[in-house]
Amino acid sequence: MFPTLASLLEERLRDDPVTIHVIVHALNQWLDEVWGFNYKNRIFTTPVITLPIVEKAIEELEWCVKRGARAILIRPAPVPGFRGPRSFALPEFDPFWERVVEYDVFVGMHSSDSGYSRYTSEWDGVEKEMRPFETNPMAILNEWRPIQDAVASWVIHGALYRHPKLKVGIVEAGSKWMFPLLDNMAEVYKKAPECFPSDPVEMIKNRIYVSPFYEEGIDELINLVGVDHVLYGSDWPHPEGLAEPTHYVTALEHLSVEDQAKIMGGNLSRLVTV
Repeated sequence: MFPTLASLLEERLRDDPVTIHVIVHALNQWLDEVWGFNYKNRIFTTPVITLPIVEKAIEELEWCVKRGARAILIRPAPVPGFRGPRSFALPEFDPFWERVVEYDVFVGMHSSDSGYSRYTSEWDGVEKEMRPFETNPMAILNEWRPIQDAVASWVIHGALYRHPKLKVGIVEAGSKWMFPLLDNMAEVYKKAPECFPSDPVEMIKNRIYVSPFYEEGIDELINLVGVDHVLYGSDWPHPEGLAEPTHYVTALEHLSVEDQAKIMGGNLSRLVTV
């Protein structure tokens, strides 16, 4: 379970990294007290980890892991900081990712306020904050750009290469963004192969787990990344979710029972349980 709107805090307070850490910790304390991070190794509440001050991010990670956390939420956006924003996949964050690998924690990147409303506002000519349930055609057109950029950053800035055991999943962002992203990354690799230790397209396909929307159809994603990298997800009662969440399996009926079981829970269980 993801406390997704908590990501709004990081964007609203991007000029005050210290306060971000304080408020995020307060949120995680509430999650722990009210829900707990691990209910019978079946329901995992996902604490938020903010990264502006690496030492504090490590401290927060360790606090959450000690209380049973098996997955964490990292915002798919540049990390705010005292010197301005920068990618979470740069080497300066390696000490944090090393601890994530050490604790064998799953990294979830859920659709969030990634700060891209500033670009939409420039096109619209009206300065607006990101409002999740307000219809804006320009924002809809670019709604998955933050996810594309975040996934691209994992390979362009090298973190997936430097941490081969890191487990990363994209949650509530569908999967349609994956296809143009991989096409574009193939072009980047063709033009600048010297910037990558190996093919970044294959790295993304082999290392990133994706939770597709029911309406998108799932076969194309399975053909692209393999059934072991597809995760079932439901956002009910939000519009993205199904009224009957388990109805999702009807889209998988043509698959083997073994593959259905992987998508509906087996893959995620493998990623988060000890």
